[in-house]
Amino acid sequence: MIDLYTFNKQALEKLIAEWGDSRFRADQIWNWLYEHRVSTFAGMTNLPSGLRQRLEAETRLGSLELEDEQASHDGTVKRLYRLHDGQFVEAVLMEYDDDRRTACISTQAGCAMGCVFCATGQMGFARNLTADEIFEQAMLYARDLAARGERLSNVVLMGMGEPFHNYEGSMAAVRRLMSDLGLGARHITVSTVGLVPMIRQFADEGLQVKLAISLHAATDEERSALLPINRKYPLEELLAACRYYTQKSGRRISFEWTLIQGENDTPEQAEKLGQLLRGLNCHVNVIPLNPTTGYGGHPSAQGRIQTFVDILGEYGIPATVRIRRGIDIDAGCGQLKATVLKRRSGRAVSDDTLPE
Repeated sequence: MIDLYTFNKQALEKLIAEWGDSRFRADQIWNWLYEHRVSTFAGMTNLPSGLRQRLEAETRLGSLELEDEQASHDGTVKRLYRLHDGQFVEAVLMEYDDDRRTACISTQAGCAMGCVFCATGQMGFARNLTADEIFEQAMLYARDLAARGERLSNVVLMGMGEPFHNYEGSMAAVRRLMSDLGLGARHITVSTVGLVPMIRQFADEGLQVKLAISLHAATDEERSALLPINRKYPLEELLAACRYYTQKSGRRISFEWTLIQGENDTPEQAEKLGQLLRGLNCHVNVIPLNPTTGYGGHPSAQGRIQTFVDILGEYGIPATVRIRRGIDIDAGCGQLKATVLKRRSGRAVSDDTLPE
């Protein structure tokens, strides 16, 4: 069965022409898909009934199958999708009081980076997602929002997997987010643990898409213990690539810093980070740790967080505390998949497997 979400406009026009209908009908279908964002062919009300019936019989809207869904009291919705080969990926929709609607989507089934505090990293790597599979995660949230009169405002490639380890698929999906969903480049963020060659390649793309670096430590010894990729691309190389990006793109770069109580949230750590980033056009997002069963760390206390931010400010580095979303559900990357797989294996999930 043909998946229409994998078609560009030209492919859709060719299909409709082969069916004996005019290009005008392809234009109508495209408009229903990406402007009105309908979820059924019956909703394409200006199409002839015969064409709607043929679309229903021979095509489909997407390939992702919803395996599980959780909704938080703060409006966060997390979904676990089954792929055609039985792999699972997660996608999250976060709603904010300023009307932002942000989808956090996955680029890989699993992850090969092995970051010790990440539930996805603890699973290992299965495969890259196709550009269509990446795009569809955002498309499905956009479709649901449209049904209630809202629009998807932002997308972050910050879910399961390392986007730059699936560089071609991620970039193709980003271009579809802009062309088919109409998202502005500055409303899209790509997050990486620091694949230096890809950061430089991304800078050369000439896109205005935002770049975020998962940093989490300010010395090679400490960062390598948390993010094994640092052994291949140490901080000196990473920061050189970041400077190249800011100079080439003219854009500020963001650094993600997961605050772990007593480990990387001390004033000394803040001083090291301030010295490391001083003079770079950047911003730091500090994020209290979302606990996982495979890592024993705990999120920082509020007082320690504010001290950390204040010290960065003394170095002229702006920092924002990111509010953790979906804490009452399995909102951290990989957590819902881990919970569902345990449930499917017949093992009960105890309370201590859930985020605090």
